[in-house]
Amino acid sequence: MRSSRLLITGILAVTSAIAASVLGTAIPAEAATVNYVALGDSYAAGVGAGSNSGSCARSPNAYPSLWAKANSATSFSFVACTGATTSDVISSQLSALSASTTLVSVTIGGNDANFASTMETCILSSTSTCESKVAADEQIVSTQLPGRLNTMLADIRADAPSARVVLVGYPLFYDLNASICIGLSSGDHKAIDTGINLLDSVIATAAANNGAVFADPRAQFSGHELCDGAGWLNSLTIPVGNSYHPTATGQRSGYLPVFTAAA
Repeated sequence: MRSSRLLITGILAVTSAIAASVLGTAIPAEAATVNYVALGDSYAAGVGAGSNSGSCARSPNAYPSLWAKANSATSFSFVACTGATTSDVISSQLSALSASTTLVSVTIGGNDANFASTMETCILSSTSTCESKVAADEQIVSTQLPGRLNTMLADIRADAPSARVVLVGYPLFYDLNASICIGLSSGDHKAIDTGINLLDSVIATAAANNGAVFADPRAQFSGHELCDGAGWLNSLTIPVGNSYHPTATGQRSGYLPVFTAAA
């Protein structure tokens, strides 16, 4: 009798294990809900990446669109806009956030630092004038931008308290080790890259201080800057607004992997 009970118990145990195995493989895990909102400026909007449309010049080739498609986001709100500053994000873009938002990306700060006018000055003026303009912008980045970023991030957190917030930085423009680089002087190249490094440093600090994540694209773009001939960044081009912005390749091969790792 005892041996019969042991046999029955063994059979039941094997049957239960087989059933659990079948059920475990037959029922897929429920996909996580991802409600993604993309904020920011022209780098987030995808200016220079092609197929831009609307007053904000958003592109389907921009890293937010590429990520949302590749990851089958449950919802995707793409409100980044060319020319945006931190105050524009606060006043015009945060309405896209809600308590159900789970992921937020932001590329911002370049326009607070007068990116467009500085590049125009550097193109049209002498090296000394360019370097002076960059130095003035660095003062803004050092003294004013930290507070602006802190305010913006606090507002994002208030509107989307459960979201993962990723601040995505800016790539360097120039490979300072390139043997030949036509356009602007080596002094201009160094000054501009130094300014971008400072900007990214301030953004990284703001992210760390506000419970956000900093996604740094500089290493990913290394070897693919202007003068490397890799086509990841537009040089001075037509339309002028595309100049010094990532190409479709830059968005796909430069920005997307960096954001994916952080998201």
